[in-house]
Amino acid sequence: MTAKKAKKVTPLMQQYYSIKQKYPDAMLLFRVGDFYETFGEDAVKAANILQIVLTHRNNGDEKTELAGFPHHSLNTYLPKLVKAGQRVAICDQLEDPKQTKKIVKRGVTELVTPGVALNDEVLQQKSNNFLAAIHVDKQTYGVAFLDVSTGEFLTAQGNQEYIDKLLQNFSPSELLIQKKHKKIIAENFQQDTHRFYLDDWVFTPDYANETLTNHFDTNSLKGFGIAQLPLGIMAAGAVLYYLSETQHNKLKHITSIARIAEEEYVWMDRFTIRNLELYQANTPQAVTLIDVIDKTHSAMGGRMLKRWLALPLKNQSKIEQRHKIVAYLAENTEVLEKLQNQIKQIGDLERLISKVATQKISPREVLQLKTSLDAIIPIKEITFQTAVEPLKVLSDNLHDCALLREKITEAIHPDAPVNIAKGNAIADGFSEELDELRKIAFSGKDYLDKMLEREVAQTGITSLKIGSNNVFGYYLEVRNTHRDKVPENWIRKQTLVNAERYITEELKTYESKILGAQEKIQSLEQELFTKLVVWIYDYIKIVQQNAIKIGQLDCLAGFARLALEHNYQQPVMNQGYDIHIEEGRHPVIEKQLPPDKPYVANSVSLSQDEQQIIMITGPNMSGKSAILRQTALIVLLAQMGSFVPAKKAEIGVIDKIFTRVGASDNISMGESTFMVEMNETASILNNISKRSLVLLDEIGRGTSTYDGISIAWAISEYLHQHPSRPKTLFATHYHELNEMKQTFERIKNYNVSVKETKNNVLFLRKLVPGGSEHSFGIHVAKMAGMPQQVIHRSEKILKKLEKSHRQENKDEQLKKATEAEPQLSFFKLDDPLLEEVKQEILQTDIDTLTPVEALMKLNEIKRLLTPKP
Repeated sequence: MTAKKAKKVTPLMQQYYSIKQKYPDAMLLFRVGDFYETFGEDAVKAANILQIVLTHRNNGDEKTELAGFPHHSLNTYLPKLVKAGQRVAICDQLEDPKQTKKIVKRGVTELVTPGVALNDEVLQQKSNNFLAAIHVDKQTYGVAFLDVSTGEFLTAQGNQEYIDKLLQNFSPSELLIQKKHKKIIAENFQQDTHRFYLDDWVFTPDYANETLTNHFDTNSLKGFGIAQLPLGIMAAGAVLYYLSETQHNKLKHITSIARIAEEEYVWMDRFTIRNLELYQANTPQAVTLIDVIDKTHSAMGGRMLKRWLALPLKNQSKIEQRHKIVAYLAENTEVLEKLQNQIKQIGDLERLISKVATQKISPREVLQLKTSLDAIIPIKEITFQTAVEPLKVLSDNLHDCALLREKITEAIHPDAPVNIAKGNAIADGFSEELDELRKIAFSGKDYLDKMLEREVAQTGITSLKIGSNNVFGYYLEVRNTHRDKVPENWIRKQTLVNAERYITEELKTYESKILGAQEKIQSLEQELFTKLVVWIYDYIKIVQQNAIKIGQLDCLAGFARLALEHNYQQPVMNQGYDIHIEEGRHPVIEKQLPPDKPYVANSVSLSQDEQQIIMITGPNMSGKSAILRQTALIVLLAQMGSFVPAKKAEIGVIDKIFTRVGASDNISMGESTFMVEMNETASILNNISKRSLVLLDEIGRGTSTYDGISIAWAISEYLHQHPSRPKTLFATHYHELNEMKQTFERIKNYNVSVKETKNNVLFLRKLVPGGSEHSFGIHVAKMAGMPQQVIHRSEKILKKLEKSHRQENKDEQLKKATEAEPQLSFFKLDDPLLEEVKQEILQTDIDTLTPVEALMKLNEIKRLLTPKP
């Protein structure tokens, strides 16, 4: 048998396969001339994601799929690939093709992943792009978050619930996980995040400590306050490892790492964050709280506002410091206007200085950095002149960066390009050598004009011209009518229809001089610009501090603007345990209503001693859930440092907010609505404290009526009897719970009032004392456009059920009577009541009966037919 013929592979594809082998998990963008090409499976994916043409190329003996795009379109296509969850390895040509006769040397210069991106088109201006790593040891977890585009580096350690909450808050774009813990993480964390699995050795104490201390150039991590977080340190070490693996080694902007101090912030579990729709909507196109309250004008302010919303303060003094600044700015609108106008002129300082560290900044962006720092000077002066101490402290912490701004002004041309290669990036007068070269390169017109004048005089060719093109460079053009006057030492280069083109030794010498000067200019500009960028390194930390302070001021100025535009009032914070909100409003719902329909404000008072639990009944759609949510949002806004949508608010500082609002099936995990509801409620009951605020909406509706009532009753009783006495709002459609008021002194009944008309019901959305007797479910069904046949049948069934309920009350009286009169213990078989039951059964339409109605009907019949003792 003859040996199988080996497949031929071109040298280019051999090079491609050798590089691709090193990055099997990434899509490889392979630079070939002026294009980035993808091959094989990568090409199929790229064509699908980018909607570009998929073709084939002959690769020796076989065809290979091919898809590509021009190299200058990288910033257009790369974001689409990353947003689609691809890890993209950018393979560039590492040498000039003109300088080699062999295949051009290539190598991966950057690996861009969802969590590691510096491209402006990938990043969202007002959102962080966090890369996270998680490490687990038994029941304890460590987590680290890094935004490589801003340099923010955070770590924490705690139980599964705490880490789950942080993942929900920080919403990382990519999560790094130890391979052996893949299953544990999948079972405990359901975030829809791109995940990447690292070898086990990356998550070791020694490696993590060494990596972090080497990066920060310290002997230990004690100075960062994270020494007591061993799992958090290992997660942080994994993050830095991943950066080195993705060719991100210029990280001078990552100047510190901080602990997320759990004890300083209000606790909200992931269910609460989701239920309150703080910054992620549960339904498409829904408006979130951040959409309504974000009045910031800078990228730093927008990102900081999200952080403040995710981590509201518990420290009363710090909260009141923010309120003090907001109050001053709201009262002094002229100062507010000036500050916000200056903030508008400030670019994204954090990301600009990060680009300095990674050497990815353009000349124009260096000018933006300088312009942004210029805008800080008036802010520093305005805040210093105020009578508010916190603003003066902020002024002191703003650095004027005078030397940096001066250096940039001297070095960068005011019309600097985006790309250094386009030239004219360095200002005139900054470098004598550069000025000389520019004089040679760009003063050529005068020299050429003199040369032309001299040649015309010597030859007598009056129509002589000097021109240039890419093929021949500079040339002398002579019309055919003067061809006989051309000197012998001129060299013919090109023949046209009506003219001839020539070159001379003088012209070629001058051309070489100009071209040489232009090449030197380009390399010198690049060298000078790189030196400037490296010089700016010393200002990285200072600029980052400025960015933080501007972000804080931007948030507080935004709060003042919010208060002025939407009539928010300053809350009074105290160390008590009560909440008193007078005429509170839901900040999101009130902005969605038409102008002619004002929001119905409601007052809520909760106290540990008198009104600990408010039981709210009322029809569906009446606004029970809105009252629950607005109470939590008002507390949150107050503890963020904002004013609140209420006429008046006095709030004893809250440390935990729990909500159980609405159904949230976890079908993918095989759990029913009721199971999820019970899991979430159990989490609340096991974590309540004296300063907790608990919001429960329709607990128990996921099971049968009697089960639901029993569970809701038991939960309410538990909360009432708990030593912590957590303040609770409980919205329910179980009117039976109103009876709890008779037994439990701190449970009070309220209802959301309605006005009944002859054929309809009007929702007044006003919270009033007392329980509600009806749910008005049929009225809601009618409003929703339910078929008339269903409405009529529902009304008929309701009347029968109400009649049965009345009969039940009679039977209860009869039971008491039988206890005194034994001769009434049994019904006779011909009793009229049994005949009524028979008729009721025969008239029941089983096809329209719901499970709950059927259960109630069966229970009623069983009770009627059971002999009395």
